[in-house]
Amino acid sequence: MIYISTVIDQKVWDIWGNSIGKCKDIVIGHDDRVFPLITAISVQKEDGSTILIKASQISSLFPSITLKVPAEDIAIYEPVGNELYLRHQILDHQIVDVEGKRVVRVNDIQIAFSKDNYVVTGVDISNLGLLRRLGLEKTAMRVSRVVNRPLNKGVIAWKDVAYVQAKDPLRLNKSQEKISKLPPADIAMILNDLDRVTTQKLIEEMDNEVVADALEESPSKTQIEVLSSLESERAADILEEMDPDEAADLLADLPKETSAELLGLMESDEADDVRKLLHYPPESAGGIMTTDYGWILNGLKVGEAIEFLRSSEDAQEVEDMYYIYVLDKKENLMGVIYLRDLVMASPQELVDTLMDHDPVYVEPMTPQDEVAYLIAKYNLLSIPVLKEGTRTMLGIVTLDDAIDSVLPTAYKKRLPRFF
Repeated sequence: MIYISTVIDQKVWDIWGNSIGKCKDIVIGHDDRVFPLITAISVQKEDGSTILIKASQISSLFPSITLKVPAEDIAIYEPVGNELYLRHQILDHQIVDVEGKRVVRVNDIQIAFSKDNYVVTGVDISNLGLLRRLGLEKTAMRVSRVVNRPLNKGVIAWKDVAYVQAKDPLRLNKSQEKISKLPPADIAMILNDLDRVTTQKLIEEMDNEVVADALEESPSKTQIEVLSSLESERAADILEEMDPDEAADLLADLPKETSAELLGLMESDEADDVRKLLHYPPESAGGIMTTDYGWILNGLKVGEAIEFLRSSEDAQEVEDMYYIYVLDKKENLMGVIYLRDLVMASPQELVDTLMDHDPVYVEPMTPQDEVAYLIAKYNLLSIPVLKEGTRTMLGIVTLDDAIDSVLPTAYKKRLPRFF
């Protein structure tokens, strides 16, 4: 393999051994190849001027840079506007390792010769790549053999690289597609590690649902920075995609004027759900509950209940459904049933015979610590929240929100997400 560190600043010779100048950069075009072709090299001539020499005229890049033609026959490469200069735009810059799901710094770039062309195969993010650029690679390798501690090698395949330079929208769009396919928690970590300008550019073309899911996994600081960088209409659309409790928490951290503006731009149903949650103290059951949960009407048979869920708009909003809450027409809680038990039962069996008629519940002013205690005591994944002194269903508190009182948010976000 060849590395850009062994090519940059090396002399370029024509076919007769005449010096042309020094290689200052390597250029690739924009394509969807697994290994993009090198299209040109940037050469600084003896008089200080710079030219781009077509890659098709390069005979070798290592151990010396030689051309296939004499100096007078050099063909100049004309840029078309989609070029990427590896030294100037990639080396020492941040990129996203899509496979490793992290933001990393490029210490070197790997090049190979394939089918009469030079191609870029990957980026080196290891300390060995940095030592190579300092001319210390061989020394480091000798020392590692003496102490019997092999040096870590870290080359990321080019296909797993997401280029996130904000000034290159063409490639940034491709990177957005790659990053959008990652789990929300990984996208959240990437957004948190990137600078503010790059983060803003990265989310500009992402789907609102992708951004919403990522923000739910992000620390408050990142949530506020991202939302503040967006136009109010789009910020409101993203809040609508978030779980009501997460949206309420975020709005509570914003200035009152901003929160009021965003609530006014949200769809009325979603805004009403969030306003209800904002009325409760942040460390109470009401303050951490969500109004999204699966429910069915009392008195149904199993087959009817499953069909009810399939056609329920409320159920469509629930990402993960473990319990089904059975309500009467006045939204009073009559019981709860595991979704598994509902699916496995005979279609003609009454739900009433399967459900728990006396489920554990809390009221909206129940302290968060007590909610967490009850969830742990009864080994629950969620617990219903009922209106004070009644059986009226207001929402549920999920396991991950309940344990926020006993685990720091940073650690809670690393746990498996049930809801």
